[in-house]
Amino acid sequence: MSWEALPDLAFQSMLLLARLGGAVMLLPGLGEQEVPVALRLALALALVALLLPPLAAGLPPLPAELPELLRLLLGETAIGLRFGMLGRLVALAMAQAGQMVALMIGLSSPLQTDPMLGAQSTATGRLFALFAATLVLASGLYAIPLEGLVRSYALLPPGAPLPLGSTAEALAQGLADSLGVALRLAGPLVLAGILGNFALALLARVAPQVQVFALAAPVQIIGGLLLLMLVLPSLAGVWLASSHDGFLAMTGPP
Repeated sequence: MSWEALPDLAFQSMLLLARLGGAVMLLPGLGEQEVPVALRLALALALVALLLPPLAAGLPPLPAELPELLRLLLGETAIGLRFGMLGRLVALAMAQAGQMVALMIGLSSPLQTDPMLGAQSTATGRLFALFAATLVLASGLYAIPLEGLVRSYALLPPGAPLPLGSTAEALAQGLADSLGVALRLAGPLVLAGILGNFALALLARVAPQVQVFALAAPVQIIGGLLLLMLVLPSLAGVWLASSHDGFLAMTGPP
């Protein structure tokens, strides 16, 4: 390799880093806030070094004009963020289920700051989010979006316009699917919460002098946590299956 090719090689590496870094920053398991920034950066650089030789032939050379250079870098970053956001929506179903569970079992009042979403979250919501990241890393599900990210260079080559219409449609569909999976995961706790509140309403109607809330709050929390402990293995299996299908749908057919 001649010295004259080094500027093109450096620019192509930056193009790969823009897309891969944007995706790794958001992908579940790999892009969690608990993962050190240095480790995520090392992962992105390792992917660049691994993919540059086979993809270099399809990457554009260093453009002569600065606006074209910025357009290519921003376009690659947007594609990576699009891909990472779709993967994040798949994993977000577990955190949403945790929020619903907290609401049903009476843990929705002790709030704490969620560093991932930048908003307030319940203890079970955060626990479920960390559980989802652990399942992704332990089960090897992270390999599916990474493989799809490599195939994305054939579907969306560098320099091609970003399909804004299909991107908005995919994000909307991903959000709807994530909410649907969250409702399925929290279904047992939601049903138990509805029945429990209905029973408390009957008790308050029959014996209005009884302090129903003071009596029922500890039972609701303890019973809800026990029920959650019983159904958690099944919830993990359902979420893994739905996440596998979601990642495959996000990345397209092999």
